[in-house]
Amino acid sequence: MRICIYGAGAIGGYLGVELMRAGADVSLVARGAHLAAMRQNGLKLLIGDEERVVHPRCTDSPAELGEQDYVIICLKAHSITGVIEPMRPLLGDRTRIVTAVNGIPYWYFHKHGGRHEGSTLESIDPGGRQWNELGPERAIGCVVYPATEIEAPGVIRHVYGNNFPLGEPSGEITPDVQKLSELFAAAGMKAPVLDRIRDEIWLKLWGNVCFNPISALTHATLDVICSNPGTRALSRAIMLEAQAIAESLGVKFRVDVERRIEGARKVGAHKTSMLQDLERGRPVEIDPLITVVQEMGRMTGIATPALDAVLALVAQRTRLAGLYDGAAGAAAAETLAVA
Repeated sequence: MRICIYGAGAIGGYLGVELMRAGADVSLVARGAHLAAMRQNGLKLLIGDEERVVHPRCTDSPAELGEQDYVIICLKAHSITGVIEPMRPLLGDRTRIVTAVNGIPYWYFHKHGGRHEGSTLESIDPGGRQWNELGPERAIGCVVYPATEIEAPGVIRHVYGNNFPLGEPSGEITPDVQKLSELFAAAGMKAPVLDRIRDEIWLKLWGNVCFNPISALTHATLDVICSNPGTRALSRAIMLEAQAIAESLGVKFRVDVERRIEGARKVGAHKTSMLQDLERGRPVEIDPLITVVQEMGRMTGIATPALDAVLALVAQRTRLAGLYDGAAGAAAAETLAVA
């Protein structure tokens, strides 16, 4: 089974080590100092008290790798459109694309049914390029729950979690998704095949859509956001708006808002990914986590006043820091700036 992990950062590197140790033929696409370190010393995973080192094929030129059975995309979602061209040599007639990204994926309305079937989302897939050039029919959904970080070039530290729920957009249990699930299990990870993968996507996004921007604006950790009456109330308002949108599209939430917020509070003094990116001067994931929910609200006719206000603020904040170049959120920031 030939697997290319496109974006061998914290999550991609973790997957690469574990899948390679399970016997998969793994290639990694990376760049810069991280790539140089992997070429020289291999890829090291620090997990618990153990060091696991593998020596995968790694490159910054995907054309060297040839067609793959699976391409697992572990990039920030706003980066995917920019790598469509170099990704093409990896894609054969039967290649599946696994979207191990945060937020709503480009294929969301493929095999969705209803009046939005076949719709593309401009905030995450400008011009529908991912839909048209990668193809929604290739996609397998994947929700990423583990926390990992790059401790040094070529060195990944596992923090917690090993759950990667998988699912076909159609809800079918196909041989392709079943084989991938079995490989993840052989690698010591949990990858249940779900017949409603969109429910799981929204369950994770439900927290990201509020906690991430609030943390970026306040520099507060999850425990503070969820304990302070003001930020907790704002989180709840945004989550209720997102829930109304998702449920109008057929999504079912297996927990209520208060339980979801309490779950985040119990994580403790954790910095969200958006706050970490902001502090490190890296581009932040606004469109796949926030703007896309606003866009889906417009599609479904559901108002999002709390989300709109926070989106405008965080877009302005990150734009001024030079860390955001999204279109829809930037337009909201412009409106705020001249109001």
